[in-house]
Amino acid sequence: MFKFFQKKPQILSQRVVVRPHRSWQFYLAVTAIVCSLLVALSWGMYEAGRHSVDELDDRIEEKTSYLFDPGGCRQTKKQKLCTQIGDLIQQVQISNTANQNLAEEVKSLAAENDHLKEKLEFFHNLVANNTKSGISIYQFSLKETQTPGQYRYALTLIQGGERPNDFKGNLRFKVKLLQKDQSKVIPLVNKNSKQDFPINFKFIHRLEEHFQVSPDTSVESIQVQIYKNGDKKPIVTETVQPAS
Repeated sequence: MFKFFQKKPQILSQRVVVRPHRSWQFYLAVTAIVCSLLVALSWGMYEAGRHSVDELDDRIEEKTSYLFDPGGCRQTKKQKLCTQIGDLIQQVQISNTANQNLAEEVKSLAAENDHLKEKLEFFHNLVANNTKSGISIYQFSLKETQTPGQYRYALTLIQGGERPNDFKGNLRFKVKLLQKDQSKVIPLVNKNSKQDFPINFKFIHRLEEHFQVSPDTSVESIQVQIYKNGDKKPIVTETVQPAS
């Protein structure tokens, strides 16, 4: 009875796993294979990236050639695009040149404007300080230009007095020439082929023109006569010789 209730003895042991034995050569071979695969994968990724960069560089170079090499651009199939780009570049170059010319012209006009302002201020002071009434010649000159046979003359008239009225009249010029040892006097004409040069001013009037003579002719002097409208005799006459 006692034996019937007695528990059966139990044997406890850990689970046993049976694995086949592998040598170190096997592990070395597996490691070599894995390393080879990794190297191959890395190399493949490197080559793929390099080809992508080369293709991108080729595309950039191709686009650049369209911009800067018209000859190479025309050899491609993008003839229309090449023509458009060439036209745009030409327009930009023309615009830049025009801007440079405009800037130089504006600079020159600004300098000329400052010079004219100085002259105008000088003449205004001259007229303000001139107590002599009537018309007078402030400056009259004649000079040969660099062009053979061409002479330039300049005349400045002023009107003094308190509150002068507008002077209306005409100028007449006579040139004394020496040609083949013979002296003669010829009148100058204006753009309308008339001897009278109309003038209408209150304080200051300036005239600057040029005339041409034959190469075998020399100019000895030039004379100006100032006429008031309605008068037959000149009110002022002056003669000058070419400046040396």
